[in-house]
Amino acid sequence: MKRKTPALLFTAFAASAVLLAGCGNGQGSAGKDSNTVELLNVSYDPTREFYAAYNELFRDYWKDKNGQDVKVTQSHGGSGSQARSVIEGNEADVVTLALARDVMAVERAGLIEGGWMEEFDKDSSPYTSTIVFLVRKGNEKEIRDWDDLIKEGVEVITPNPKTSGGACWNFLGAWAYWQEQDGGDERATREYMKKLYQNVLVLDSGARGATNTFVENKQGDVLIAWENEAYLSIKEYPDEYEIITPSISILAQPSVAVVDSNAKAHGTGDAASAYLEYLYSDEAQRLAGTHYYRPSNEKILQEFADQFDLDMNLVTIDDFGGWDAAYQTYFEDGAVFDQIYAE
Repeated sequence: MKRKTPALLFTAFAASAVLLAGCGNGQGSAGKDSNTVELLNVSYDPTREFYAAYNELFRDYWKDKNGQDVKVTQSHGGSGSQARSVIEGNEADVVTLALARDVMAVERAGLIEGGWMEEFDKDSSPYTSTIVFLVRKGNEKEIRDWDDLIKEGVEVITPNPKTSGGACWNFLGAWAYWQEQDGGDERATREYMKKLYQNVLVLDSGARGATNTFVENKQGDVLIAWENEAYLSIKEYPDEYEIITPSISILAQPSVAVVDSNAKAHGTGDAASAYLEYLYSDEAQRLAGTHYYRPSNEKILQEFADQFDLDMNLVTIDDFGGWDAAYQTYFEDGAVFDQIYAE
């Protein structure tokens, strides 16, 4: 797909320049006399296009407000893997991850101060999404809802919940559907989930990898996808794919936070905080909408009523007891997902 990240080619001179520029300040740093502030945004897979556009918007805003240039470097991958990379030393000034649980992991590592969820509006979730199905034009396997994904002969593409935040949302959306069908019978729901993962052809590490497997490599009959990823595929290949909205899905709330320890060390705290705060501006909210994320501003979300199905039946993470409880129950080592997948 055109959205694949291009390889970066460096000459020896350019590589030396990068190393020299980093001396004394560290990645994402800004010297006291510098007229440029550098930020590193560690994000998850499907935000590449949105943040490429948003960085330009924020650059103009910051220049006009402070007379200072800003350079934002992006890092993308599976949300869980990205959180671990920050914990292990990737010096992010901000994280914009797929779910609050991944930000909490960085907080528990001592890099983010407590109370980060109250720092910005809407629990520090400036845009939302949901989970849909992407199928090939004509929908030959007649996929309409979650129960169609467990039919014999249906090949499913979804990423791995152990590394991908989007995959966690996928899992919980499916679980919520079968819990309603079974009247809350957990044993029956487990059996349905086992059948679902028996039909999974490829379990990629991240959402973008799963999209490429389905769209680029032409594998599988259905992709369980972020809504915005599905729309991007339709935009790029309008005659090849269509979106199916399941009867029950989940409100996916990506979370953002300043990585306080790194931002303080880099001297980028003000710029990092403003970078996230500006995501709530009308301009940024509309930009999110044009990149197929649902604006958290309800008024602006209504401007995209023709684009999104705003009447979807969406459960929330609160229905699972919040992210700490959900992660412990379903995604910790040895928890429900591991048990189901082992079977």
